[in-house]
Amino acid sequence: MSNQVQALVVGAGISGLATAYALQKAGIATLVVEAGPRPGGVIQSLERDGYLLECGPQSFSGNASITAISRDLEILALRVVADPKAARYVLIGGKLQNIPMGPGILASPVMADGTRAAILKDILGKSRAPEPDESVAGFVRRKFSATLLDRLVGPFVSGIYAGDPERISLRAAFPILHEAESAAGSVIRGAFKVMKERKTKRGNAPREKATLQTFRQGNETLIQALAAKLDERVFCGVEVTSVTALNPGREPNAARFAVTMKTPRGEEQLEAERLVLAVPTKVAGDLLAALHSHFQTQLCAIEYAGVGVVSLGYRKKDLGNPLAGFGFLVPRSSGLNVLGTVWNSSLFPGRAPDDEALLTSFVGGATNPGVLQRSAEELPALIHSEIAPLLEIRKEPLFSNVTVWPRAIPQYNLGHSARLAEIEKLRLDFPGLYLTGSYLNGPAIGTCVEQALKLADEIRVSFAN
Repeated sequence: MSNQVQALVVGAGISGLATAYALQKAGIATLVVEAGPRPGGVIQSLERDGYLLECGPQSFSGNASITAISRDLEILALRVVADPKAARYVLIGGKLQNIPMGPGILASPVMADGTRAAILKDILGKSRAPEPDESVAGFVRRKFSATLLDRLVGPFVSGIYAGDPERISLRAAFPILHEAESAAGSVIRGAFKVMKERKTKRGNAPREKATLQTFRQGNETLIQALAAKLDERVFCGVEVTSVTALNPGREPNAARFAVTMKTPRGEEQLEAERLVLAVPTKVAGDLLAALHSHFQTQLCAIEYAGVGVVSLGYRKKDLGNPLAGFGFLVPRSSGLNVLGTVWNSSLFPGRAPDDEALLTSFVGGATNPGVLQRSAEELPALIHSEIAPLLEIRKEPLFSNVTVWPRAIPQYNLGHSARLAEIEKLRLDFPGLYLTGSYLNGPAIGTCVEQALKLADEIRVSFAN
């Protein structure tokens, strides 16, 4: 490993790898160091006993950035796309109810108890969004109904953030809804206005429909392709232990940071002109504490939800439910531990052996962290006991796999936007320092790639200036 580099990226998750790839492509000499034994972070695909498993995110929504990078990496032809019309279900009253996307949702059971009237009131009326922040739960109850929160919005928040809607910030997690009400006094009227303004700002930049997709050999295909292109510039098993700012605010291209690392060969030091931290917030906060103590205060205050990913395989003939669709989400009021279940083998080919089905369920999250204390042997039995009645499963699973991520998803809780603003203010005092990751603009894979490419372009411009 060289002792000087133009750009050092710390962390080889999707954000770090995509940033490093774009920097290297732009002609900026870049190294990536990763404390873990492999790149990819929570994106991990595994083949076992004829099943293709996702140990983290099960798929991703497409966007222009992820399509562009896949094309550049020559893996676009390996992409598989789910049926956009695949049914989505929510457990309501002990039964799985199809929740249609579009106007048809108005006839859904989630619209009970005055929700339809509240939607009409929103369309015709006007309200003012509370400042500076409001929880998702508070927003939905204020604008629509507690029923909509329980039956649809709460499960949706669990599906994205594994979060608690009573604590998740609307402004941070769903900014379009906050902007819509602020702009027009109506969520529905305002949404059209906000989307139109964003389209105008985007100009002729391509925008793709957010179809659900993955790759034939799983999500990790993207990780492997990025790591292969970076090749010997990625070092795993290397832990950064300290960061020191050099020449802050002076010559633009002077070495700006001294980085101490623990490597398999012992302690090493490296100087980097640009430093990108693509690591969880606690790691970033601890590393940057020497630059300014408030980095640690703000970054370490961002909470994470732990998630257990439980994959079960069954014979199709043992399933009473045909599994025609995406899967289902579960309201917390149901009393079940499972947050939701994805029907992998119904969405994408090659996920299970012939005549078998693969289902992946999620447990834990911000509302039920204690369940993750159960053993890897207990969790499959627990999940089977809860989903078997719902899907008319007649026999025990043939196959199981459990992965527990103690800190899986950052929580965009109340105050998150203000906290990010403080972190950015601190960062600007240290030119050449950059942050990227799922705690900034959203945890989705496509969002992380989009943010990484924008960041790489910002760094490229900084060298040009």
